[in-house]
Amino acid sequence: QVQLLESGGGLVQAGGSLRLSCAASGRTFSSYVMGWFRQAPGKEREFVAAINRSGGSKRYADSVKGRFTISRDNAENTVYLQMNNLKPEDAAVYYCAAGSNTLGARSYDYNYWGQGTQVTVSS
Repeated sequence: QVQLLESGGGLVQAGGSLRLSCAASGRTFSSYVMGWFRQAPGKEREFVAAINRSGGSKRYADSVKGRFTISRDNAENTVYLQMNNLKPEDAAVYYCAAGSNTLGARSYDYNYWGQGTQVTVSS
């Protein structure tokens, strides 16, 4: 089992940047595919990005390609989401998740979830 704790959310102006972190407990972090999802008020949770166990393969939602970068540090049990050129439509609660399916983009691909961190983008 793994426990996940997100941090780094906050208020940023459109065009600005934020870096989200997700710290994982346990000694098996490197055995998990890691993903980031987000959920805006009144909307379904949506896939943002995923990274494989080694960090060598990544997958992004079309809406964030070229602006967001997912990375991981297995020595630090942490996955990151660098978000640049933020837009008002990026505002949401961002969740990290751990799973076993390669670069899954569905919520059911992931078994463990963090509590989320709020990202607010002002226009």
